Amino acid sequence: MNKVIELHNVSFSYGLVPVLQHIDFSVEQGEFLGIVGPNAGGKSTMLKLILGLIKPQTGTVTVLGKKPAQQRTQIGYVPQYPGFARDFPITVEQAVLLGRLGAGRQFGRYNAADYAAVQQALAELEAQDLAQRPISALSGGQLQRILLARALVSDPKILILDEPTANIDMRIESDIFDHLRELNKRLTILVVSHDIAFISDYVSRVACLNRTLVCHTTDAINGHLIQHLYGEPIRRVAHVH
Repeated sequence: MNKVIELHNVSFSYGLVPVLQHIDFSVEQGEFLGIVGPNAGGKSTMLKLILGLIKPQTGTVTVLGKKPAQQRTQIGYVPQYPGFARDFPITVEQAVLLGRLGAGRQFGRYNAADYAAVQQALAELEAQDLAQRPISALSGGQLQRILLARALVSDPKILILDEPTANIDMRIESDIFDHLRELNKRLTILVVSHDIAFISDYVSRVACLNRTLVCHTTDAINGHLIQHLYGEPIRRVAHVH
């Protein structure tokens, strides 16, 4: 299989504080990969390296065989927190259209192909009825679907999501991951999450990151591994309804 993302001996520090140390890591085309680890374990930093927003202090990062900054238009990205004010006067359609602004495009009027791509992205996420709604009127789950549509509208080859279901209920979380499972039929997907048990039902492999990185198949995830990763004792809690 083709490797679409590769990190070789990558290290990164903020000042004197090491965040990533000697990371060797690759993602195959068509994978659905989960990335888990404690806060400050380096997850967001690794995403920034893959997106080309920062450069490694040692080692190399390649995306689709090139430097990450050269492949940004091939990556759809859903951030952990929206980068705009929720009360900004913009409709869902206008928000998704922003995903069509890529490298080499001149500012100006959107064309018919742009609007068609927006309708296709919204339809794929069953959100066509939200197109003319202001983003301020969306629920948390609806907003996440719209941010996902914005990432898809440029027809990327890789989709990266940073905790896409934080602060939304489990029913909506399942709905979003069901959509991601369908999208994985044509996209390589990386998703950062704290919920290792939940994502294990969807992803094919889990990358455990806490400064250093180790990958596991989902059937290798157990309480001992989670305790080693997070550095805290693990207790099971039974929920009876």
